[in-house]
Amino acid sequence: MDKQEIKRRALICANDYDGIVPYFEAFYIHSIIYSASRCLDSFQRYEAIKEKDVSADELISILQEAVGHSAALSRYFWPSPIGKKKHSKLSIVKEKWGKKLRIAFNLDDNSVLYNRELRNAWEHFDERLDCYFIENDAGYFFPSCIVGSHQLADDPAGHIFKLLDIKEECLVLLGTKFFFSPIKESVKKVLEKAMEADKQGARL
Repeated sequence: MDKQEIKRRALICANDYDGIVPYFEAFYIHSIIYSASRCLDSFQRYEAIKEKDVSADELISILQEAVGHSAALSRYFWPSPIGKKKHSKLSIVKEKWGKKLRIAFNLDDNSVLYNRELRNAWEHFDERLDCYFIENDAGYFFPSCIVGSHQLADDPAGHIFKLLDIKEECLVLLGTKFFFSPIKESVKKVLEKAMEADKQGARL
């Protein structure tokens, strides 16, 4: 299909249907259900073993999986921009359906799903790691995963790689604290709305 035809169709989709043709709404709803379900499954696995005799590595890896799925879910409401070299005319479609989905699910920029700080902390961990080592060249370094109070990260002489505070539901990554309970609650609400939409004929 040539670029002009892609542009023509994209404009129709964006202007006449707010980015989603009605009979395609089901695809978005089912995709949202998948990402939200996988996220909550990971959180449930974490809840089931967090008080058991398991390693800090295992607990944190399950939470990392949950955060990854919440990031995928976030992209349905705040889609990533399209590169200039590949179908940039479709950007307007993404903007439109992102807004349409936010309205349908009662989400705005105050949502914890919009705040991608925790997601970026995982996805760009290698970059943050470089900066962390350059900025912190003295003190005590703890490369292993730790389970304990997040207040341990407040010691300016201590540099913690990864720490999980089970009681306060807080992850510490390279000294930065992330409280993950709000993510879980927000994903639950999204899943409930998506399941209800699916029952109503898979329509928004």
